[in-house]
Amino acid sequence: MSQPDQYEVQIAGTADGGDRVPDLSPREASERWLNKLRVSKAESTVSSYHYRQKHFVEWCEAQGIETIDELTGWDIESFETHRREQGLSPLSLNKELGTLQNFLEYCARVELVDENLPEKVDPPDVPRDDHVDETRLHADDAEALLEYYRNNADDRVRYSRDHALLALAWYTGARLGGLRSLDVEDYNRDEEYVQFTHNPDQDTPLKNGRDGERIVGLPGHVCEILNGYIANERHEVYDDYGREPLLASQLGRVSKNGLRAWMYLATVPCLHTDCPHGNERPTCDFVDYSEASKCPSSRSPHQVRTGSITWQLNRGVPPQVVADRVNTSVRVIKRHYDQPTKLEEMRERRQDHLESLDFDDEGGDGE
Repeated sequence: MSQPDQYEVQIAGTADGGDRVPDLSPREASERWLNKLRVSKAESTVSSYHYRQKHFVEWCEAQGIETIDELTGWDIESFETHRREQGLSPLSLNKELGTLQNFLEYCARVELVDENLPEKVDPPDVPRDDHVDETRLHADDAEALLEYYRNNADDRVRYSRDHALLALAWYTGARLGGLRSLDVEDYNRDEEYVQFTHNPDQDTPLKNGRDGERIVGLPGHVCEILNGYIANERHEVYDDYGREPLLASQLGRVSKNGLRAWMYLATVPCLHTDCPHGNERPTCDFVDYSEASKCPSSRSPHQVRTGSITWQLNRGVPPQVVADRVNTSVRVIKRHYDQPTKLEEMRERRQDHLESLDFDDEGGDGE
């Protein structure tokens, strides 16, 4: 998907020396807000705001609203009704109106609209579960896949790119962009860690910018796989900036879409078990590079990340430690990623506390 154009809004000087608030159109005000966000937000984040906000801008233009200061609470209500009638899901409408509210708060702060206008936006309440994509790579499936690669007698499989990618993703919980950013020199085989570095000028930004930079330790068996991959299977190539990407294609650093396709291919279940969908591997279209994403049981990098975070928490790793490793907050983990089933939660998290739930000589209200 191409990135939206970056706009520079030119505001002419005014006869009174420039003190008057300019009469910006909704589109001009929106473009100015987005440009301001680019200073502190990742381009992918600004892009998502742009696509949510454009519906409001286009609606204003269709309604003949020429300047942003014309907006009223009734306009906000009318726009929400318009979007509801277009069949938006509650979650999509919640996100779109939340973005509109943020935009209007900016407009109110710089006195483009009435200071009370942002309060007129009322995003619909959405159940917590609607915010969560429950599709993830489950721990049992991850274990089976990793054992298939690790125990394979063919070193071309054991030290394959797919194994290196899946092991890195599972044991770091990193985002797609973070995995793609790694260079060979970011992997320290002696101290057993990888280092994530923000390099936006060299096409490897991290989602949270400099705040996303971190060092993540790796288990020894993962390092053994990475060592074998680098020595035997990694393409010895450089990217356009003279860097050596760790997860390399034949042409250099893989694109995001390419890395996503690799992950789908690395997680097809028929690598380690009979096809759960009744297909035969020799004739199954899903084992092809360009078709693996269509397999109902293959998983994207985000779904591997989700499974990894849940698994780390189930293994007893403290939430703050997990948050630091995967570069997010405890709040976001609990809202979006922490997805244990009820049985998992009982087995993995509550079992250790059962011994405390008993009467003994030490407890109770005895004097």
